Amino acid sequence: MNRTVLFLSLAGGLALTALVLGLPQLGSVQPPKPVTPVVVVTPPPEPPPVAPVLSTPGSLTLTSRLSHPYIPAGTSEVFATMDLTGAEVPGAKRSAVNLALVIDRSGSMSGYKLAQAKQAARHLVGLLRDEDRLAIVHYGSDVKSLPSLPATPGNRERMLQYVDGIWDEGGTNIGAGLSAGRFQLSTAQGQFGVNRLILMSDGQPTEGITDDEGLTRQAQELRAAGVTLSAIGVGTDFNEDLMQAFAEYGAGAYGFLEDAGQLATLFQKDLQQASTSVARDVTLTFTLPPGTSLGEVMGYRASQSGNVVSVSLPDFSAGQLERVVVRLNVTDGTVGRTVRVMDLKLAYTDLIRSVGVQNAATLSAVVTDRHEEVVARQDKEATVYAARARSAANVQKAAEALRSGRKEEAKGYIQQNQALFHEASAVSGAAAVAADVAEQQATLDEYDSADNEEETRSAVKKSKVKALRGFGKVGSTY
Repeated sequence: MNRTVLFLSLAGGLALTALVLGLPQLGSVQPPKPVTPVVVVTPPPEPPPVAPVLSTPGSLTLTSRLSHPYIPAGTSEVFATMDLTGAEVPGAKRSAVNLALVIDRSGSMSGYKLAQAKQAARHLVGLLRDEDRLAIVHYGSDVKSLPSLPATPGNRERMLQYVDGIWDEGGTNIGAGLSAGRFQLSTAQGQFGVNRLILMSDGQPTEGITDDEGLTRQAQELRAAGVTLSAIGVGTDFNEDLMQAFAEYGAGAYGFLEDAGQLATLFQKDLQQASTSVARDVTLTFTLPPGTSLGEVMGYRASQSGNVVSVSLPDFSAGQLERVVVRLNVTDGTVGRTVRVMDLKLAYTDLIRSVGVQNAATLSAVVTDRHEEVVARQDKEATVYAARARSAANVQKAAEALRSGRKEEAKGYIQQNQALFHEASAVSGAAAVAADVAEQQATLDEYDSADNEEETRSAVKKSKVKALRGFGKVGSTY
């Protein structure tokens, strides 16, 4: 197992040094001995710009930063941001995939939506190669399946004919559809490194397992069995929180489509992600030393045991970016001291080399009694990322308020975000948050114009997608 440990050392009043890979931590710098009879005090040199902590031992690159690498004595709120990026593999042939497409054909899908779903399924079949496999499952009150088959020319023709025979009927038995998709994948799962289920639904579960806990347990079981689950919601009547949970627990992607005519694009994108996978079973763990306490992991489900916090992340395709933002409280009263804020560990299966990988990094800060130094050394990018995550939390609250008919309250949360980005612009510059400010205004305009139930449901779902991206779920949100 490859292990790369990165140490970021800060000494006295000096700023962060450049990152040094594979070397032990530097010791403290000793002050010069006084000269008799005159003591000459030389101010420390101007510190270099703060560099992010970079770790690249395998198919994922981890870049971590602190919003405030210099903190005042006492207790401070700081934000740690961790960017994970899948390696690009130029010229590499895409991996063969074992795929199950699970389509909702309940009565609410009748007409345009089902027609577009069938057209998207035909498009997906046309993208497959002989070495791929596909099972097609469709569900209403009952479930019907075309068994998993190699995507040879003859079988692709059979798949197209099967899609043509799908008709709308019955309720919405999502749980049965997931179970059938899992079974079909299992028939050839051992022959493939990538096993993926794509679920499409336009409604609420009405038959079979209908509670969120029971359904998300199925997503967790899929992931534990080595299957990735992506969830695509169509229209404005589905349960977006449940579909997002499917994707999060299933380590896949979530997509919202108001217009079913875009389904083919999303099916193609999900196939591309599946067939260029570079890492799976990705877990980010951070250990909080004495003096650091967890505020929250923003937008992600996290588990904490003592001072150790773990976050499960989606499978990664080539070039995919996901970001985790964590709010921390750091306490230290010794001016000039270098404080260890967080120890990071990233563990995953590297699909390029077929090995398990672990790598580590440490984020530290310097305690200072100079307020101007705290402000001057604030990390611009980490400040913007933190503002986006904080605004995402407000967007989630706004969506729930709008859903409940409290439009003015919802608009108030968005107006708070405008103030957040104005504050961030003082550090990062107005250009760095211009798109964010424009997006908040667009959300306000959308809320103002939502005059009926359909428009309100649409605005709620769009806001939930914006929140996911604001938290940092960039590559796993379509």
